[in-house]
Amino acid sequence: MTKKLEDLFNLEKKDSGESTIAEKKNHEEVDSAEASYRAVEEITKSLPVIKELDTLDEKELDALASKAEQAYDDLMDLGMNVEVRYSGRIFEVAGTMLKNAIDAKSQKIDKKLKAVELQLKKLKIDKDSNDDPNDIINGQGYIIADRNELMKKLSQKS
Repeated sequence: MTKKLEDLFNLEKKDSGESTIAEKKNHEEVDSAEASYRAVEEITKSLPVIKELDTLDEKELDALASKAEQAYDDLMDLGMNVEVRYSGRIFEVAGTMLKNAIDAKSQKIDKKLKAVELQLKKLKIDKDSNDDPNDIINGQGYIIADRNELMKKLSQKS
């Protein structure tokens, strides 16, 4: 029986592992994608903000993922309530909906990773561009002259 029918007829709910292995696997994939997203969020918070990255369409991807998950749940309930000969196609479409939800969440994670990569590249470029050639470099030994000064002295001697 499905959850909606149990609720409708006020029947006792069975928790004897009614969900299929495929459902559990798909839900685990969604959970791992969400964990990856949370990790990327923590990294992003520690980096300086780039204003152009605020235009990412994260809300749209979240909305699409939630709609696809809801459609998956509805189709799974419907598939349990129809004749067996029709349920195969319904379950196939339900699987497609769950795949769409996973794709939307992974696309969001990819955008976040690209944003982090861009921020790191920007930090590196900013750090490299701030290096002044007249800066003192700490190290062992002494620098008597650089290449250009040696070339000037050699040209003056000749």
